[in-house]
Amino acid sequence: MDRNDLSQHISTQYNEELEDIRSKVMAMGGLVEEQLESAVQALVEMDADTAQRVVESDYKVNAMEVELDEECTMILARRQPAAGDLRLIIAVIKTITDLERIGDEAERVARMAESMAGRAFDKGIMAEMEHMGELVQDMLHRVLDAFARLDVQEAIAVVKKDEKVDIKYDSMLRQTITYMAEDPRMIPLALNMLWAARSLERIGDRCQNIAEYILYLVKGKDVRHTHLDQVLKEMEEERGSR
Repeated sequence: MDRNDLSQHISTQYNEELEDIRSKVMAMGGLVEEQLESAVQALVEMDADTAQRVVESDYKVNAMEVELDEECTMILARRQPAAGDLRLIIAVIKTITDLERIGDEAERVARMAESMAGRAFDKGIMAEMEHMGELVQDMLHRVLDAFARLDVQEAIAVVKKDEKVDIKYDSMLRQTITYMAEDPRMIPLALNMLWAARSLERIGDRCQNIAEYILYLVKGKDVRHTHLDQVLKEMEEERGSR
């Protein structure tokens, strides 16, 4: 499936409806990207003002999800889409759910940053947290780009990158537990940091989900719970049989 498939309908209005939901997914994704970037910045800099802005603007992401969900429901009811169009609607519905949840996780990171504002914390752990934030920000940016271009290879690259986020999270977990054991007075702050790290790890998982929806949309295959190597093997076999 590619962009040209969206221009093959007799109804111009139908084409416009499909393009509209794709455009709105990208707009919602852009807003979530901003939320995540600001939340990570607030955490790294212990900036309460930036954190508060993230918390206060989360309703915008929620409103966009509701609006898009309603549009998709109306298209399903009126157009009764099939094949690639149906996969597009399903992929959009699932993608906006994950984007909304990424927004929720970004809000949680911001709340942790707000509660830690003005406090000093271990510089080594903070540097690791910043790196983890950069990893998930890159995943989100790349998966949105893959959605816009229906780029299977980029989607696969995002799935692979989630392993790096998981490794970084495990490293953060060990470091922070050690830090708490060495200085029990820092346990409350350290726990907040762990909750923030957990939210970032979940964002990586959500990005992987979206990447899998892209594979479903383009290839028509549900690759959830399937090992990436198996997916790549099947794609190679498919190309070889043409």
